[in-house]
Amino acid sequence: MESSTAGDTIQLIVSAEEEREKGGVSLPQRLDNYLAARLPNLSRARAQKLIESGFVLVDERPAKASHRLKGGEILKVTVPPPEPLELVAEDIPLSIVYQDADLAVVNKASGMVTHPGAGVSKGTLVNALLSHIGESLGGINGTLRPGIVHRLDKDTSGLLVIAKTDAALRHLQEEIKARKALRRYIALVEGVMMQDDGTISQPIGRHPTRRKEMWVVPNGRPATTHYKVIKRFQRFTLLQLNLETGRTHQIRVHMSYLGFPVVGDVVYNRKTTGSLSQRHKLGLLGHALHAAQLSFTHPTTGRLLEFEAPLPRDFQALLEAL
Repeated sequence: MESSTAGDTIQLIVSAEEEREKGGVSLPQRLDNYLAARLPNLSRARAQKLIESGFVLVDERPAKASHRLKGGEILKVTVPPPEPLELVAEDIPLSIVYQDADLAVVNKASGMVTHPGAGVSKGTLVNALLSHIGESLGGINGTLRPGIVHRLDKDTSGLLVIAKTDAALRHLQEEIKARKALRRYIALVEGVMMQDDGTISQPIGRHPTRRKEMWVVPNGRPATTHYKVIKRFQRFTLLQLNLETGRTHQIRVHMSYLGFPVVGDVVYNRKTTGSLSQRHKLGLLGHALHAAQLSFTHPTTGRLLEFEAPLPRDFQALLEAL
């Protein structure tokens, strides 16, 4: 596979025979799919943007993304430098556990929004990343920004992996999709769970009446969470949880659905600790959910990377008090 660097013009000769010998792209093939397969630093979406903007020529002529290559064509692909992100870099304290040219792993604090969204453009993890690792970013889909592989809710602390390039982002997302990456959480839930371990496989989608919330619904997306009891207290249970899927609010929804909501969860806990006042009374800054362990294979070296983040002080202090 050829590599693509910003500012380069790359020439590719589409050869059916060569593709067969390399076990590569089968022909005929859409132009956007072919480019994404041959140039690992380009996602399909990025390839489509380049084609639409006239940066891709087929036999010296512009073409559509749906143009089917049959073999013998000469492609010229110009990759412009990534455009700067409109968001402002902010010098916010950030715990960077690991980083190299392809990715970074951070230990996010509770209370920090992962990604800018409706009404939130400052104080997010992305703003902090632009300040701390902005100079080392390779560009995601044509924009100089960090690639958020998976998210943590605002009030959830713990480990997140960030991609610096399109190729790293696709690899890491595929690791999660193929269930090769390990994401292990620690949660304190309300109630005493008598079953030592189990699996929750219930579909998650938008709540039928509370549209800002997620819930277990018949037409939702498949979601699977594995749990194991670490310790039981008089009113609470400490759990270890592994995710197979990564649906929005998955652990919080599944545990609430079972009747054991996360302690301090002001959205899905309708028992005694599901309010800000009760959360603060327990000494918690967020809810009692922490992404404690993360492992995946490196997108370039193929080496297994494993990380562990200790419980934040407020969570640990509550356990000691119990």
